[in-house]
Parts: sequence; C-alpha cells; structure tokens
Amino acid sequence: MQLMKEEKLNQPTEQAILEAAEKLFLEKGFEATSTTQIAKKVGCNQALIHYYFRTKDNLFNTIFEQKFRYFFQQLFNIEGAKSMGFEDKIRHLITSHFSLLENNPQIPLLIIRELSRRPEQVALLREKLRELPETLFAALNDDLQTEIKAGRIRPVSLIDIMIPAISMNVALFVMMPVVEQVMQMDEEQKKNLINHRRNANVDFILHSIRA
Repeated sequence: MQLMKEEKLNQPTEQAILEAAEKLFLEKGFEATSTTQIAKKVGCNQALIHYYFRTKDNLFNTIFEQKFRYFFQQLFNIEGAKSMGFEDKIRHLITSHFSLLENNPQIPLLIIRELSRRPEQVALLREKLRELPETLFAALNDDLQTEIKAGRIRPVSLIDIMIPAISMNVALFVMMPVVEQVMQMDEEQKKNLINHRRNANVDFILHSIRA
C-alpha cells in the first residue's frame, strides 16, 4: 500500500484519467476501449486506474453521469438571462444547448450508445434527473405560467417545450456525419447549415407554443 501511495504522488491525477478515458470512449466506444489503452494515453500503469475506479464499467459510469448532469444543468441554466422576457429566455436556452452540442457533438452519441448497450440505464438517468436542483426548473416554470395566464402562450408544460427542442438539436449533430457524406458538404456549407438550424429550431419551438 505504501508503494501505491508513493506512486500516486508521481502519477497523473484521477481527473487526468477521466479526461483520457472520456476521449477514448467517445472516439472508440465502450466495448472497443480497454484500460490498457487508457493507461497508455494517460501515461500511467493499469494498477492506478483500477485503484481509482476498480473496473472499466465504474470508470465509464463516472464519466457518463458527469456528462449527463452537466448536459442538463447547462440546458436549464438561465443565470445570464434572468432579465429577459420568456420567449427570449427560451431562445437563450435552446441556442445555448445548441452551442453546447456544437462544441461537444459526441456527447449525445455517448448517451445513445450507452442506452442502446444497457437499456436499464434509463432508470438511472431518471433518478439523476430527479437529483437536479429544483431551482433549475422553478424560475422558468413560473415565467411560463405567467405567460399562459396572460394568453400569450398556449397551455403547455415546460417539458413539452424542452423535449422537442432537445430532440431537434441533438438530431442535427447525430445525423451530421451522414449528411456531410450524402450532400458532399465542404466546411463552409456545414457551417452555414449549422447556423441556419440554430435559428430555425428556435423559431419552430416558439411558433409552436404561441397562443
């Protein structure tokens, strides 16, 4: 044990292992990634990985839960939009979520792959969603109820707004590799499509909820 303690002082941190493992899981998928590959990328031996996480499954689950939580916390983060009207808040949330996906296009693929590999994870995700602070939803939901009472927004729930928005945003980046190949798009065309869909998705959602 003393040897392990001394080794820890000279070896990459737990966070470095998580970052390296995340890159490999996103690039290769869970099944095709080994702890040997992770150790090589980090520059440590496998014993350190097993010391921190015990198994590859535990390592993956740690990354998966972190990404899932971050994904939804960012989705409902309105700190920079508190003074905005309701529609502007929705626009802010959807475009922020879109930008998150644009910068991390492999996150939804990671989630989809994991749910396909282990359908029982749906129950775990449901529990994780319940753990998110209610304050993430409460303020926006209060604004929604005010708009409904004023007759500006038809009677809908917050989930009725966000699920289609999430779905449309995610669909673009999941399908983008196929679209690029089929349409033979260059980088400029790809950029134009992404910018167009960023605004089109928002306009579609806002149009669908107006009274």
